[in-house]
Amino acid sequence: MTKGLLVFQSDFGNSDGAVSAMHGVANTVQPGIPIFEITHQIPQYNLWEASYRLLQTISYWPEGTVFVSIVDPGVGSDRRAVVAKTENGQYIITPDNGTLTHVQQFIGITEVRDIDETINRLPNSGESHTFHGRDIFAYTGARLASGVISFENVGPSFNPTEIISLPLKNSSIEDEVITGNVDIIDRPFGNLWTNISRKQFKEIAEQHGDSFEVTITTDGRTIYNNIMTYGRSFADLHIGEPLVYVNSLDNIGIAINQGSFADAYRIGTGTNWEVVIRKAPRIVYE
Repeated sequence: MTKGLLVFQSDFGNSDGAVSAMHGVANTVQPGIPIFEITHQIPQYNLWEASYRLLQTISYWPEGTVFVSIVDPGVGSDRRAVVAKTENGQYIITPDNGTLTHVQQFIGITEVRDIDETINRLPNSGESHTFHGRDIFAYTGARLASGVISFENVGPSFNPTEIISLPLKNSSIEDEVITGNVDIIDRPFGNLWTNISRKQFKEIAEQHGDSFEVTITTDGRTIYNNIMTYGRSFADLHIGEPLVYVNSLDNIGIAINQGSFADAYRIGTGTNWEVVIRKAPRIVYE
């Protein structure tokens, strides 16, 4: 097996030794193994964000890269520990708790295997059931990335349709009104990244500088409703002005130039945070 890179993601933060312990375990498998990070600042227990950050990142890494994603509120329970192989030939090691949702939907997963803990677990850790990120996921990830084991050695295969998924909604357009949701907050800047694609938005947007009415609701409550400009970049607007723009994933973002939209209006993420965009009517003064 070709040796690959090892990339970690978690909700552990960087205030204690948890991340360092995972690095240490990986280096016991292969000293000097190349390890990188997506982030360790996933909000605690936030499976939605863990799932989205994988989608945001993995397409930019080479075939054979091994990702270890640990947001695991069910650690020690009977939830499965798995390795998924993507359409692009990458591997994701994670609890089967919804973390694979976005990758499965938008990239594709060809095969999934249960981790056989009798062979893929850090030696002498069998009595501990609260740090599987170190004892199972980082250890298995390092063994897979370094070529100590092959994907087939991970454990028994099962159908990818059995993966646990979080609820997803697709954006839609009707009568030149686009409805989507807030997928993620672009931290630390506080911009909103929606699931509305640039291609879909272009059906109602003719050019930069056009004005749009943007409404954001959650659970039936309107949190925001205002007119904003379609900007090519943040610099197109004055400081403090809101804008819609195309983000780095080719979807529509909503922002305040040099301000945090999410913090200003206390916006959350997920399918219950709905965004409606319509072209603003032209007002002619006589």
